[in-house]
This record gives sequence, C-alpha cells and structure tokens, in this order.
Amino acid sequence: MIMAGDFRKGMTVEIDGGVWSIVDFQHVKPGKGAAFVRTRLKNVMTGAVLEKTFSPTDKYPKAQIDTREMQYLYNDGELYYFMDTESYEQLELNFDQVEDAINFIVENQNVTVRFFKGKPFSVSPPNFVELTVVHSEPGVRGDTATSTTKPATLETGYKINVPIFVNEGDKIRVDTRTGEYIERV
Repeated sequence: MIMAGDFRKGMTVEIDGGVWSIVDFQHVKPGKGAAFVRTRLKNVMTGAVLEKTFSPTDKYPKAQIDTREMQYLYNDGELYYFMDTESYEQLELNFDQVEDAINFIVENQNVTVRFFKGKPFSVSPPNFVELTVVHSEPGVRGDTATSTTKPATLETGYKINVPIFVNEGDKIRVDTRTGEYIERV
C-alpha cells in the first residue's frame, strides 16, 4: 500500500478498480485547514486523464506492472505484431496501444511492452533510436551561421526538424522521449 503523501511521478496505483499512472503531483499545505495532495492521473488502459485530490494519509495498492522485451515484427494495416524474445509467442496490438511508440520503431527492432494482469497496455521504444532520413530538402549552401533547421521525414513516416547539413539517406539518432534530433550517425 502506498500513502498519497508518498506519490511520485511515474508510480502506478490502483484506484477505484482502475490502474492509474501519476503524471504530476503537488503537496499543498494551505494556511488554514489540512494538507492535501493534488494529482494528475492517467489511466494506463484507456488513456483517460483525471485530476484528483487526496488526503496525504489515503492508502492505495501499488499496481504490479510487468514488462517484457519484445521484437516488433510487422503491421498488417490494422494490427501491429510483436514477438516475445524468450518464448517466441506472438502478440497483436491495436494502434491505441502502440501510438506513442510507432513513430520510432522499425521492423525487427526490440521494444518494451508493459502488462497489467497479463493484458498489454503500452509499448516503449528504446530511449535513442537510429533512423534513416527518406525525404529532406537540400540545405542552402553557406547558411551555416545560425543553427538553422529544416523538416525531414524519417523511414517510419515521422516528421522531424534536423540541421541543414542532414541529407536524404543519412542515418540520424533520435531521442524518443522528446522526438528530437540528437546527431548524425
């Protein structure tokens, strides 16, 4: 059991039969009255966001989240197929379960899939991935005095801003947490 006064970002707790991830929290001590904890919660199964206040002494069970290393196989238009790297079992997920990660993963890449009570609810790519630029306008020669960027499309279809020296066919490293260009590989 976790007391509301011990809530931290990223924790998962069971509240009213649902599994909630703590997105943000704030301990408030008003001049008059009792202290409370103001939180922003996200339901890990449905994605719904909820703002709720708790007494610091409220207790909730910590949600047991399992993670498995899986390999992204392919997409058939509706479903995304993943394979467990240990048991070789295949798992089909819909777009809602992979939408945060699909911009950064390519076929045969390993990802982390999170489960609650055996049911998958999210896919996380590695923090940094190397992807190929498939479309980008050529940079203007001599325009290097400032840190100018230009739009580029990656092999996954994701659009990103890159420095002007990056060309089509270049491999770049991308931070999947922010979706930003890091460096040319």
